[in-house]
Amino acid sequence: MPASTITTTAPAPAVLTAKALLLDMDGTIVNSDAVVERCWRDWAVSHGLDPQEALKVVHGRQGYATMAVLLPDRPMEVNLAENAEMLARETADTEGVVPVVGAPAFMAAIAGLPHALVTSADAALATARMAAAALPMPAVRVTAESVAASKPDPEGFLKGAAILGVDPADCIVFEDSAAGIAAGRAAGMRVIGVGPRAAAHGPTVHVADLASLAVTTGPDGSIRITVQPEPEGSPAR
Repeated sequence: MPASTITTTAPAPAVLTAKALLLDMDGTIVNSDAVVERCWRDWAVSHGLDPQEALKVVHGRQGYATMAVLLPDRPMEVNLAENAEMLARETADTEGVVPVVGAPAFMAAIAGLPHALVTSADAALATARMAAAALPMPAVRVTAESVAASKPDPEGFLKGAAILGVDPADCIVFEDSAAGIAAGRAAGMRVIGVGPRAAAHGPTVHVADLASLAVTTGPDGSIRITVQPEPEGSPAR
């Protein structure tokens, strides 16, 4: 009697269609973890806080909002002043800032398509980090100066969609953090979670990095993002 054969079928790639793409920067297209951790560890220690606990909440938010979470009884004007100091330090420190895996090819693929940068960094910091990572700066960008509320508020993503003239439901957000994913979902957008921080926060789909994505356009000009499934048990890159 012939031995039985077990056949397995690989998961099919997911395909998401949109009219515009909204990109977070830090952790999504730029890996700035080294400088973020240096600066925020020092800040946490100087305020008698556990650096490891502080680092759990810094990603995705503007600095003053992170400070408000960690020191809830402190006046906001103190947070704003210290945030200005933090931004200046982070802008001057680009050691270890590199592109996320797959980011150069991904940015080249979307160069002629509707997209915007939506970041909690201010314009100076965004410019410094995109340059350090050798990535092209999108023509449309929503930075810290452009909004009244930090992520997880959806204001930044909604503003990006409005500038591009695209309905929020027709946008795809790319994010790495809990705050950013929450902001994208609150804006009524689908979210592609990028990197190890994103998986636990309910993105529409998750990828280890941008090398898992392929960008094409449909006959109607729509943007098609094909997401290759991650092998079971594969480590995040």
